[in-house]
Amino acid sequence: TPTEAAAVGVAGALAIAAANRTLTWDSLRASLTGSVRVTAMIMLVVLGATFLNFTLAAAGLGRQIDALMSGLGLTPFGTLLAVIALYVVLGFFIETLSLMVATIPIVAPIMFAAGFDKVWFGILLILLVEMALITPPVGLNLYVVQGARQSGRFGDVVQGALPYVGAMAIMVALLILLPGLALWLPGAM
Repeated sequence: TPTEAAAVGVAGALAIAAANRTLTWDSLRASLTGSVRVTAMIMLVVLGATFLNFTLAAAGLGRQIDALMSGLGLTPFGTLLAVIALYVVLGFFIETLSLMVATIPIVAPIMFAAGFDKVWFGILLILLVEMALITPPVGLNLYVVQGARQSGRFGDVVQGALPYVGAMAIMVALLILLPGLALWLPGAM
């Protein structure tokens, strides 16, 4: 599981730090403090998104959006294109965890009602969210790379990410044209 993999990573990092004799109480305390801060930030985002989803559900927004989509008379392909456009546009402006927690409870039932496979939609959604991680202005991974570089323009990082955005867009198109790409392995199990 991801939790077990993270535990192995922490054990490995501690072993390397101990072997290099850089493991001190101060470095361990700083590492734990950073971990608590990141975890608290993520949990606050999840808590806020959960409250938002509860409020939206209580207000009946999910039903209203479903009725709106039905009223538009979109074909399943039109619904798919609308959802892709929604995630691409929102991905420019909303952090990915917030994007997923706030939109999946509303969008997923619409996609499943349109007849799309759950596994296929999950893989498509992951691609769209990963694309959001490398598109400005909120693309978190762009800031991680810029921070690791320690010099140079942010525009260079954005320009360097554009081919990857293009590759992900091609993969989204391939998933639409060839859904078996996403469903072959799960179907073989």
